[in-house]
Amino acid sequence: GYWLVGSDGGVFSFGDAGFFGSTGGVHLAAPIVGMAASPDGRGYWLVGSDGGVFSFGDAGFHGTPSRGTLRGAVVGLAASADGNGYWVADTAGDVFALGDAVSYGSLTGTTLGAPVSALATSPDGKGYWLVGSDGGVFSFGDAPFAGSAAGFHPVAPVVAVVR
Repeated sequence: GYWLVGSDGGVFSFGDAGFFGSTGGVHLAAPIVGMAASPDGRGYWLVGSDGGVFSFGDAGFHGTPSRGTLRGAVVGLAASADGNGYWVADTAGDVFALGDAVSYGSLTGTTLGAPVSALATSPDGKGYWLVGSDGGVFSFGDAPFAGSAAGFHPVAPVVAVVR
């Protein structure tokens, strides 16, 4: 099964994916921009563009980026391999490691050709990729660099990266 999430935080579960709650119907300070499942699929996290993290089911809450540390809107959240932490990324390329998630670096201080638009973790959770809306790919930890689409000048902004 799988889940879909709306920008209002409404969660829709399909197949054998369980419903564990949502922020649908709750007034949010910022729209939901990402979702990640817990490793066993019995919970999930939602993240707002302001860095607010909402946990449901067995997905534990491990904090949010510290107030005033975000240099851009949050674009995604990815769970650590054991689910006892997660990474949150913003458009400036900052990566916030929370819970047991380990920081493998970020783009802080780097001049970007385009804002970061997505985050994905390596299979073992010991690295991650950031992707820019121009298709630029940045790898950290054990996430290998296998190329980017920045030189192809995508017609539309790149909005996701998956492993």
